[in-house]
Amino acid sequence: MSKLFSPATLRGLTLRNRTVVAPMCQYSAQDGFANDWHLVHLGRFALGGFGLVMLEATAVTPEGRISYADLGLWKDEQIAPLTRIVDFLHGQGAAAGIQLAHAGRKASTPVHWRNGFDETDAEKVKFHFASWTPVAPSAEIHAEGKNFTRPEALDEAGIRHVIDSFVAAAKRADRAGFDTIEIHAAHGYLLNQFLSPLANKRTDRYGGSRENRMRLVLEVTEAVRAVWPAEKPLLARLSVTDWHPDGWQVEDSIVLTRELKARGVDAMDASSGGFEGAVIPLGAGYQVHLASALRNEGGLPTMAVGLLGDAQRAEAIIANGEADFIALARGALDDPNWPVHARHELGLHDYDLWPKPLNRVRERDRSLHQRGFATA
Repeated sequence: MSKLFSPATLRGLTLRNRTVVAPMCQYSAQDGFANDWHLVHLGRFALGGFGLVMLEATAVTPEGRISYADLGLWKDEQIAPLTRIVDFLHGQGAAAGIQLAHAGRKASTPVHWRNGFDETDAEKVKFHFASWTPVAPSAEIHAEGKNFTRPEALDEAGIRHVIDSFVAAAKRADRAGFDTIEIHAAHGYLLNQFLSPLANKRTDRYGGSRENRMRLVLEVTEAVRAVWPAEKPLLARLSVTDWHPDGWQVEDSIVLTRELKARGVDAMDASSGGFEGAVIPLGAGYQVHLASALRNEGGLPTMAVGLLGDAQRAEAIIANGEADFIALARGALDDPNWPVHARHELGLHDYDLWPKPLNRVRERDRSLHQRGFATA
């Protein structure tokens, strides 16, 4: 019996297996609205057998977008196109999650495949172009000379607006039918900026000590958990380490994980990095030890993510108790059918994960096998 392909339950949600599609920004929305691109992009992962499909970083305010082409959930009109996606994912047996985010000082950047802000006037109208001054814990730019804008420091009223915006977006996510939401506190975005001494230079109750720097993440979590249905799990994504000697460290994340658990978070998505000066030791499974630390010292189930496309290694991570879920991002883009392929590689030769309209794959494999050809 494969551990990777065993069911997993968080509160009232049972996933058909432990494979997850991690959030991946598509920079393809207009005014925050999901469209056919998002439906097809995400729907293929449900067809491919993933247990949980997470939507990309979805801004809780317009100024919280990484770029003007990000998804948003700051107004009720954005609910309906998301419901369409959720319904399709559910129809194919996958659970649907959404990552709620605020980019902070990394907001108002160009769409990454463009040459800076090079849109024509016609394109600006077509794509709902916008640019603005970001907000952050401190008025320090993320990086000079790299299409970032110097932010304005949030005052207490601005911080309250951020919390209220996460709450409003969580309510809309519930109305859209999502099974879970993930609070994005990773990758150098706003909540991560408050956590990290690399970005947080405040001297008030939101800065200075680790306890103060954790305050906003915990306040957001408490407020969101209070409005998110009790039967639905709440996730949080952390950059477990900044990979910087002066930044946020693994031991800080263990402490924060325990505090998040006390406030009703059900699982941690263990990523890393997000600030200039990081020295990241990239390699297969390079973040697994971070998921293991949060799981075994922080006390919550975890998702391991980062170059985890090897099925045997993914199985071993779950079996060895290093993590509870395997999340793929670029690996899922490369192979949207990764779960059904991994299942066969692990020796499970049934076709239960394949949707019935795709059963011709089974017929092909049977025919090849009968003729002596190897199949997946």
